[in-house]
Amino acid sequence: MSTRLAAIAESATLAVDAKAKALQAKGEHVIGFGAGEPDFATPEHIVEAAVKAARDPKAHRYTPAAGLPVLRDAIVAKTKRDSGFECASSQVLVTVGGKYAVFVAFAALCDPGDEVICPAPYWTTYPEAIALAGGVPKVIDTTEQTDFKVTVEQLECAKTPRTKVLLFVSPDNPSGSVYSRAETIAIGQWAAKNDVWVVTDEIYEHLTYGGHEFHSMPTLVPEIADRCVIVNGVAKTYAMTGWRVGWMIGPPDVMKAAINFQSHTTSNVSNVAQYAALAALTGGLDDVARMRAAFARRGEQMHQMLTAIPGVTCMKPQGAFYCFPNVGGLLQRNIGGITAHNTMQLADLVLDQARVAFVPGEAFGAPGYARLSFALGDDDLREGISRFASLVAG
Repeated sequence: MSTRLAAIAESATLAVDAKAKALQAKGEHVIGFGAGEPDFATPEHIVEAAVKAARDPKAHRYTPAAGLPVLRDAIVAKTKRDSGFECASSQVLVTVGGKYAVFVAFAALCDPGDEVICPAPYWTTYPEAIALAGGVPKVIDTTEQTDFKVTVEQLECAKTPRTKVLLFVSPDNPSGSVYSRAETIAIGQWAAKNDVWVVTDEIYEHLTYGGHEFHSMPTLVPEIADRCVIVNGVAKTYAMTGWRVGWMIGPPDVMKAAINFQSHTTSNVSNVAQYAALAALTGGLDDVARMRAAFARRGEQMHQMLTAIPGVTCMKPQGAFYCFPNVGGLLQRNIGGITAHNTMQLADLVLDQARVAFVPGEAFGAPGYARLSFALGDDDLREGISRFASLVAG
């Protein structure tokens, strides 16, 4: 096996989900807070568009590697509508999910040894995608005291002559943090001043709560537009995780290289999924508003229940659909006859004894924390947190 692939860490979120599903297959009632996907069905008009495409022989053939021209046009229109950023359809690459867009973005930008500033907590795939592209993740730690946001001062301290890219994610997975307009501008201006590229992941753009709002960095700081790559997709906004359609937007020279790269790797995304994505992007945001309202209610419920557990503190979620509690107060304690010394051990203990699955903070570069998704039914949410609370209360 190659050293490059042997070094890849298993996706912790998928591993937790797989373990929970294995127990469920044995008849156990496991409540899973692990996987980051909406529990809603894909809206019906999107499904119908896919059915229609599947029956059309024209959709049974290859498309251009960059995607259906009509879908690339729709992504241009959607990006201007939702974030105010203007681009040409030639600057859009349709990818096999947002995850592949992340991989292609770093593959396009990183030479061996280039450093990528990666604030922690981070989504588990980011460091792996950076390393596979030859880059070096330069992790900056954040905490709940700063709402898990990185500061310009931290960026300045982390910068070296090898710094090539800054990863910027808002709303954030796993922390649920959302950068304000002023914070986004300040970080964007720092990147522009230092000639640092920005990869901004906007996959959770429509999922913000309370007074928090999504802001697109290249819109607020247009001087970085020619050194910025946007990654996005339909998975979270439209409950389409399994359809595997994402996209990447960037400067023309980067996109030419990225499209050429995809032509030799995955070629084009499934035609049927592309037509489904087209229906999603052109079909309005009513279903999105309904899902967001449900997530906001669930996030409030989970936050209240978690913070009522002795030894647990938790920032109120500002976006995405995760709570990211500090569970350090539960470590080094006897729980069900076992002492957990880290959150990986705590996650195993809780799954084994309470049949509740969550992802330990080590997976996100944040030991002592845990990620719990509130993208599940209200009854399961209450039951799962109640089981967790009862177990750790002893």
